[in-house]
Amino acid sequence: MNSKLTVLFTLLSLGFAACGGETEAPASSLSSDAERALVEALEHYEGIRAALAVDHGEDAAGGAGGLAAALRGGETAAGDGLGRVFADGARAADALAEAASLEAMRDAFSPLSKALVTLTAAVPRLEKGRYLFECPMVDGFNLWIQEKPDIENPYMGTSMPRCGSQVSWDMAPAPPASSSPDEPAAHEHDPAEIAFYTCPMHPSVKQSGPGTCPICSMDLTPVTRHELDTGIMLVDGTRRQLIGLRTERVSRKPVVTTMRTVGRVTVDESRLTDVTIKYDGYIGDLHADETGERVTRGGALFTVYSPEMFSAQQEFLAALESVERALKTGVPDRADYLAKASRERLLLWDLTNEQINSIAERGRPMKYVPVLSPASGYVIEKNVVAGAAVMAGRRLLRIAALDRVWVEADLYENELPLVDEGQEVTVSLPYRGSEPMTGRVTFVSPVLDPKSRTARVRIEFDNPGLALKPDMFADVSVTLARGERLVVPEEAVIFAGERRVVFLDLGEGRLRPQPVKLGPRTDEGFEVVSGLTEGDVVVTSGNFLIAAESRLKTAMEQW
Repeated sequence: MNSKLTVLFTLLSLGFAACGGETEAPASSLSSDAERALVEALEHYEGIRAALAVDHGEDAAGGAGGLAAALRGGETAAGDGLGRVFADGARAADALAEAASLEAMRDAFSPLSKALVTLTAAVPRLEKGRYLFECPMVDGFNLWIQEKPDIENPYMGTSMPRCGSQVSWDMAPAPPASSSPDEPAAHEHDPAEIAFYTCPMHPSVKQSGPGTCPICSMDLTPVTRHELDTGIMLVDGTRRQLIGLRTERVSRKPVVTTMRTVGRVTVDESRLTDVTIKYDGYIGDLHADETGERVTRGGALFTVYSPEMFSAQQEFLAALESVERALKTGVPDRADYLAKASRERLLLWDLTNEQINSIAERGRPMKYVPVLSPASGYVIEKNVVAGAAVMAGRRLLRIAALDRVWVEADLYENELPLVDEGQEVTVSLPYRGSEPMTGRVTFVSPVLDPKSRTARVRIEFDNPGLALKPDMFADVSVTLARGERLVVPEEAVIFAGERRVVFLDLGEGRLRPQPVKLGPRTDEGFEVVSGLTEGDVVVTSGNFLIAAESRLKTAMEQW
């Protein structure tokens, strides 16, 4: 599309809007003549930019004359404020046309871009279909406009064609306000209102009058007494770009708090069984002779010889003989009582009814009595060997049922209010590559570890196939959906001692420190308890430089 067709298209668009078209165009800061000149200038600018992106200096210089003429036409039609921007752009175009090298052309392209970006931002409808990019390798003004979304860097050319990133049109410098000899410029201050002058990049520099920074040679900016009292600072578009300032709007979002920690698989303590005997003796055959061996309920673990057990069996057999003899006399009840007492004694020593009946059928005592497993599971502790002498009450084996296990994790005290019994928890074993497992919290410790300031949380899992083995480490993730809450990005918050501060963007380049009260950290940022409302715009990048300046400009209590 040539420049004449573009101008015609713009005129038709303006006429359609004036006749009450369905889409209302954004307000423009330029007259229609100045806007037509800007559209023509942008056409020339795009050709120059594309030529510099591929290192074609002759093509760039050839288009600079037409661009300068278009900008001078806009200077005549625009008001005093934007007219100066047109004039600055025209001078930069002249410099580009006269440049003798690509490097000199790119030096001239920077102020040329600044003028075109500023003018385009003054006519919001012209932003549509045009993309704004930023080059981090350029020291001065580093923005440029493109009509295509793929990066073609005019500052770097073919050496780094993809260097840069797209930015919002909010990064464009604010257009200067019109002024007259009888009116001060928009940012001029009454000398009586100025408290001191400081450097935007080095706020430690202060002096009573204007000048340049002794560190970086930037022009010093005035700090008014009103700014000192309220903390409001004026940061123009150029300074925002220099310090990389970014903003984001505070909004209500579904709040999801995710806590991640490391857990350890442990045995379910309610499913532990100790194997002991209730008499002194000597181990004969040891069947469960390995730690980790699987045993079943009722299976023989080992045999034991005990003089006490042998004697008790003899007494039981003698009582049975007495019963048989007593049946032939007139007092059978007395002998029957003795047999029952002897049998009860053997039962209390953990012999089964089947074992006792076997002794009665054989008519002789067992020398080595089998000790049967009281539960099914795995031997996790073994304190006995074959032939060992054992004492009554000593733990010989410990059996654990591992078909259900615990995962125990430690949470910090500030995380504990977000966890309740019955809450769903996800556990994964990343080194196994298996799917995450879901369990529920069954216990939250009522006391804290005084050293780590953590409390133990227990999650219970069924364990088919023994995927979870005691002493394994696992990743524990507790996710809590807490509904829709007001959220501020984490990057926006500055921690100042016990206070939390964000910087509000009030518009027109004004920033103000705002104390806030925050709730728990979420996946999106921090929940806002007070200090902000939905729709507030806060600084998310460059706020530490703003904070440093604010500390020196004000005597705020939070600093």
